[in-house]
This record gives sequence, C-alpha cells and structure tokens, in this order.
Amino acid sequence: MPREQLPARLLLLLLAMAWLWLPAEGRRPPRPPPCPPSCSCTRDTAFCVDSKAVPKNLPPERWGQRWGHLLNSNKFTLIGDNAFAGLSHLQYLFIENNDIQALSKATFPPGGHCGGGPVPSSLSGMCHLHDPSCPQDLRGNSLACDCKIKWLVEWKGFFINMSVTHRHLPPVSCHLSPHCWVFRPSLPPLPAPDFVMHQVLPFQAVSAEPFTYASDLYVALAQPSASSCSILKWDYVERKLRDFDRIPAHSAVHCKPIVAQEQLYVVVAQLFGGSYIYRWDTAVDKFIKIQDIDSQKIRKPNDIEAFQIEGDWYFVIADSSKAGSTSLYRLNQNGFYSHQALHAWHRDTDVEYVENDGKPRLIISSSSQAPVIYQWSRAQKQFVPQGEVGEMLDVQMVKHFRAKREQFLCLSRYIGDSKVVRWEGQRFVEVQTLPSRGSMVMQPFAVGQRQYLALGSDFSFTHVYLWEEEKQKFAKFQELSVQAPRAFRAVPAADVQLLLAPSFKANTLVYRHVVVDLSL
Repeated sequence: MPREQLPARLLLLLLAMAWLWLPAEGRRPPRPPPCPPSCSCTRDTAFCVDSKAVPKNLPPERWGQRWGHLLNSNKFTLIGDNAFAGLSHLQYLFIENNDIQALSKATFPPGGHCGGGPVPSSLSGMCHLHDPSCPQDLRGNSLACDCKIKWLVEWKGFFINMSVTHRHLPPVSCHLSPHCWVFRPSLPPLPAPDFVMHQVLPFQAVSAEPFTYASDLYVALAQPSASSCSILKWDYVERKLRDFDRIPAHSAVHCKPIVAQEQLYVVVAQLFGGSYIYRWDTAVDKFIKIQDIDSQKIRKPNDIEAFQIEGDWYFVIADSSKAGSTSLYRLNQNGFYSHQALHAWHRDTDVEYVENDGKPRLIISSSSQAPVIYQWSRAQKQFVPQGEVGEMLDVQMVKHFRAKREQFLCLSRYIGDSKVVRWEGQRFVEVQTLPSRGSMVMQPFAVGQRQYLALGSDFSFTHVYLWEEEKQKFAKFQELSVQAPRAFRAVPAADVQLLLAPSFKANTLVYRHVVVDLSL
C-alpha cells in the first residue's frame, strides 16, 4: 500500500468508529408513529374524520412545536381522561359536529403549554380562552348541561366565551338543568346594557322633544288625538315625567321647544288651521301665543329643526304639500320672521341640521326626489343648494350621528331598505343596508359611549341596533314592542338615561337604559 494513502484510510477508520459510538438518535432521525387509519397527518396537524373515539397514537408534541387537531364530524360521545396526554404544544383544537354529551374533568392534563407559555390550568388544551391565537371549537355538540359539567362553565366562563367569539354561528347547545347553574364564573362577563320599561304615558303622540329650561328638564309631545302639545316635567324625586302644561293644537304634528336668549318658545306645527309660535310668560306662568306662521308657505308641516349659526337662532319647517315650501325663520327682538324659502313643491318629509367640516348644512328628504343638501353661505347669509345624497327616493326621515371623527346619515324608508351612509369629503358613501318595511322613523342616539339606532315599523317590532366601531356597522341589539312609533328621543335625566317612544296608535312608552352586572 502506498505510504501517501495511509492518512486517508486512517481518517475513514476513525470516522466509522465515531459513527458507531454515537447514540441511536444521533445516527438517523426517529420515525414518527404511524398516523391512525381514520386520520390524515402532516408535520403539525392531524385531521380525523369518521372516528368513534379520539385516536390513541396521535403524534406527540416533540415532532413539531405547533400542533393542531381537527376532529370534526366524527362519532364521539365522550372525551375521557388524558385523551390528549403528551401534547403539551397543542395550540388549536376543533371538535365540532360530533355527538359529545360529556367532557371529563381530566380530559386535558395539567402542566401543559400554550403558545410557548405555561397555562396554569388543568385545561391546558383549551388554551384559546387565555390566548386568542389558540382557537378551539365545540359547536354542533349537545352537551348535557347538568352539575357534572359545572366545572367547565366555572373555568373562565366557557359558554360566555363561545357566544361572544362565534356570534355569527349558533353556540354550544345545552339541555339546561335549572338547578345546576347557581354559581359565579371565575371570570365574570362584562356588564350588559339593556332597555327596560320605565313608564307608560297613557296617550298617543307623534313627536317628542326634550329640553332644559331654568335648570329643569321637560319634554314637549305633539298629541293630535288630544288636540294639544303636552309639556311634561321631570320629577327628580319620583324619577318620572309628570304633566306640566298644555298648548291647544287641534292637529299638531310637531311641537318644537326653543330656548333662546333666556326665553322659552314653542313652535306648534299643525296640519290644519295654521301653525303658531308660543312663548312662556313668567309673569303669569303660562304659554302665550305671540305670532302666526304664514299659512300660504307652510301648508302641511312635517318636521321642525332649530339651530344657531354665527350667534343667530333659526328654525326650519319641512312642508309636505305640493303647493307649500320648506321655509327658514330667524329670531329677532320681536319674534321669528321669514328668512328664506328653501325647497318648494317637493313634498318634503324631514329636515336635518348637520355641521360637516365646520360648515352648516341642511339635508332635506322628500317623497319626490333624493335628499337634497344645502350649505350655508356666509356671504349671502342663506343656504344654497350643494347636491343630493345618492339616488334614494321616498326617504321618510334623515338623521345624523358621529362615530369617532366621522359623520354618518341614517335614511329611513317606508317601502324598501333603509340606508346608513358616511360622509367622505364631498359626498356620502353607503356603508350598510337595513330591512325596514313600514318604517317611519330611524333614529340614532347615544347613551354614554354607546351609539344606538332605533328602527321603528308599523308592521313589526322596533329593532334597536348597537354600533360596532371595528366593523363600521350596526348589529342587532334588542327588540322593543312599540306600535306605530313616530319618533325616538334619548333623554338624559340626571342619573337615569331614558328613551322616549311616541306611538301613533297606542300609549307612549318610556324605556330606561340599564347596565346589568351579570357577575352578581
């Protein structure tokens, strides 16, 4: 053998001996256990279908740092003790659409890990309740909700989490035992808001306008069937609305209070017999009629809005007749006088005052054309036409609200769908459609930090929606039984938040906004 070949042969011999000295796991990668026949396994996932039980030889966690199991649409009736033993890196688990009726308390062993961190619970596999990145799903099973499963509900409010996380799908169904659920979850749910009946006013009404005068809270209601504008006063002791005064109004459709220059005025709009303006006389403690409104311009009034521009008080009346004209009035020392004819012969249904980008605007809805936008001209001291809101016809009511820094309009329709649109610079863009057959009123209102929307109907329940900021949409919140509502008004009465619901066919209802602490 040539001498120059010895070092190479010696090197090969040394390498071979080193290989023999290595432990078995160092020579070749270990073989994973075989995947169960009813499953399909990858490096980090096992997908099992049509199994009668949880397979016993699922790959352990050491073959992957992130494991998931999909055990959907199988035939499980029970998940027993230590069913997922050894899978300390289990990060998601889906067991939906089985026939699971019970879970063992030892289903998930203690000391597991979730998302790389320890989980201080015997339910380490259900770690999604601690970490939103680790989901699980038990929908489609019929768990027997008796005292045997009490531990599961006590642990981090399991069912509460299911109903919130998967709001768009039905939650876990349960055969409820009424004597079992007398306990407090370890993590109480957030306080839940609700509207409850507070007071029934035994009369019909078509409008409600809250106002504050001389530090007291009042509400003005138009009552055409009683031929009056009723003024109610808030009783801070009894915490109820009580009769205060009445203004004669044979066919009142709107009673608009205006507190300007320390004076209280009430604009009384009537369908027949003309419209008038009253003022509260402190010398005699009664309302005195101070002027008539031109009956040639205002023939069939439908809505009134009052506002201030550059320190001056105005009110505008929407007229719904073919021969009338929506008109603007301005306050001077002697009363209100006609300032501008805005929108003639268009059968206007509603008017809303809005300030966008610091610019005063009026939006007038009509039964003959799409809602029209008018913008205030400081040079002319008048409103000038600016455009239309989309192509929606037959809009019954137009109301606005703000969410964060954005401006929205709610457009209600009696026939067809109602719309929510958002102001984007020079135009409104549709963001949501709401079914609203028979709707005469669609009123946004805020209670604290919550933004609501009440959508009334002549044919069904009133639907209250709650604004979801992340989705920029309203979600159904509650149903209220109000017959033929014509308005909704939020009234902050000291420590009580009220919602007034005047009815055209039944009693006027007063709801109270409450926040229920479900942890008690």
